[in-house]
Amino acid sequence: MSTLLVIAKAPVAGRVKTRLTPQFTPQQAAELARAALEDTLAAVLATPARRRVLVLDGQPGPWVPAGIEVVPQCAGGLDVRLAAAFALADGPALLIGMDTPQVTPSLLAPGLDFTEADGWFGPADDGGFWALGLAEPDPALLLGVPMSVARTGEVQRQRLTEAGLAVRDLPELCDVDTPADAERVAAAAPRTRFAALHCGLGAVQR
Repeated sequence: MSTLLVIAKAPVAGRVKTRLTPQFTPQQAAELARAALEDTLAAVLATPARRRVLVLDGQPGPWVPAGIEVVPQCAGGLDVRLAAAFALADGPALLIGMDTPQVTPSLLAPGLDFTEADGWFGPADDGGFWALGLAEPDPALLLGVPMSVARTGEVQRQRLTEAGLAVRDLPELCDVDTPADAERVAAAAPRTRFAALHCGLGAVQR
């Protein structure tokens, strides 16, 4: 069985989801980030995997459930940190972030099956990606990929195919970066902690 990796920031006000302000206060943005991370980790726990590892920038808190290993992120650009996260897995691994609280075990499980694929790619609708799976993690597949730009996903997927990997795609999802993203994701996944909090904050603002 494969390893499930989650790369994330601790939900500290002023350090996470800063693009949600000023519609939300820094504290509210951090609370939304925490809810998104809790939803993500719950889905990870419910997905069959050999290991479940949270690669964290910051200090863990009570929002980390039992059954999740916590490892600190290394320093460097996002490409370097992603490559280092994959190095934690001594075998096949699927890596996701904390920006998709709508993930479910049924979305994640296919990306852990490498019987007919060398890689899995989960595109995000902003041009990035929300999931990346590698049967044989290799830093060269990530290092140097320009991150957080409109063509990040295109470049990353091309890097995999140019290396000769058989790549299969997971469904496209919306990352929560902006207030409009938050509204879309909350509407699409109304039973999540994220949606409940988003609804409550909206009621307070009204």
